[in-house]
Amino acid sequence: MSVSARFFDMKRAGAPIAVLTAYDAPTARLEAEAGVDILLVGDSVGVNVLGYASEREVSLADMVHHVGAVRRGAPRSVVIGDLPFRTYETPAEALASARALVAAGADIVKFEGARPDVAGTLRGEGIETCGHLGLEPQTHLAPRVKGRAAPDALKLLEDARALDAAGVSLLVLEMIPQEVAREVTRAIRAPTIGIGAGGGTDGQVLVVTDLLGVGEREFRHNRRYQRFGPLALDAFRAYVHDVGRRDFPCEENAAHMAPEELEAFLAQARGLSRAAP
Repeated sequence: MSVSARFFDMKRAGAPIAVLTAYDAPTARLEAEAGVDILLVGDSVGVNVLGYASEREVSLADMVHHVGAVRRGAPRSVVIGDLPFRTYETPAEALASARALVAAGADIVKFEGARPDVAGTLRGEGIETCGHLGLEPQTHLAPRVKGRAAPDALKLLEDARALDAAGVSLLVLEMIPQEVAREVTRAIRAPTIGIGAGGGTDGQVLVVTDLLGVGEREFRHNRRYQRFGPLALDAFRAYVHDVGRRDFPCEENAAHMAPEELEAFLAQARGLSRAAP
């Protein structure tokens, strides 16, 4: 049975699929414990973790590194790994890049754009894929809603059908009108995962740092479930304060030698000090 089979079952049953990005082992472990259905190691790691200016700077080596970390943190979770910018220009290149992500621990490999040739090639080699239409961060540098005009919406639908026919296991729909996302979801067999696409998709995905409120960026499509950034800042400031006042470490943070070992150590240490030139 394919890794994605249960998500097709969830679509048929009308059970929403919860997806979150994850970039490291501790976060992956928490998401798995919380019951997140799919962990997405997105190329959004570039701007959210690595300090890059855009997703275009993310390398295949970066993705392999973070997919491996997430897999170690959540060994039983379904993990999607993004193919980064310009690592799937041809089906052959896509296959080589996808194999690297699978070897690192990805169950499913995601790519952007209307590339049924890539989906078909990877499927033929036994690699499950996730498509990505609408706003494509690797291509569209300005974050605007796509598919507002009827011709553009129709093109999205046609592209989704082509990817579905090529055998994608999932399809991410980013920043498109809710009406278009709902129609695409009805039209294809593969489960759809929305971000900024309204509530008519089969599942939802958010960027974990946005959900946690790390940083100051506000997005219409996001809901901040916690404001971790200010909480972390308060903790860091408290630590600096305690170190500055020598309130940390305190007795409960210290380890000690047994009295007899301490006596022997000090005697020898003082002897060495006296013998030093």
